[in-house]
Amino acid sequence: MKTIDEIQDEIIEEFSDLEDWMDRYQLLIDLGSDQPPLDERYKNEQNLIDGCQSRVWLQADLTSEGLLHFQAESDALIVKGMVALLLRVLSDHTPQEILDANLYFIEEIGLKEHLSPTRSNGLLAMLKQMKMYALAFQSRLSENPA
Repeated sequence: MKTIDEIQDEIIEEFSDLEDWMDRYQLLIDLGSDQPPLDERYKNEQNLIDGCQSRVWLQADLTSEGLLHFQAESDALIVKGMVALLLRVLSDHTPQEILDANLYFIEEIGLKEHLSPTRSNGLLAMLKQMKMYALAFQSRLSENPA
């Protein structure tokens, strides 16, 4: 299985082939379009992320292997692509790996400087929520070691 950093490096590579930002936005939209839709039962108030201008739902589950599996969806195309990237990087890793992750790909591919302030805040809100889930599951694992 790939590490979080190996996945980030892959993403940086994919985006580095595209110099024009319109192409990068298109790649984000394509990534979002390839995302499987979130099960309707997870599209509820509890899974809605605060701080996002568009609506983003995030569901987190701990697998029997102790990995955190994320599913998410957004009603905005570019945001859906950002969600797809975050899922690709953080999903199916241990809560501790997620907590320790330094997500440098966001800056490396230029997302930080090319997103509007509201989208940037939304991205940070999604990231924060994923780390909060990791923290919650990590403390639960610490209390009840297998």
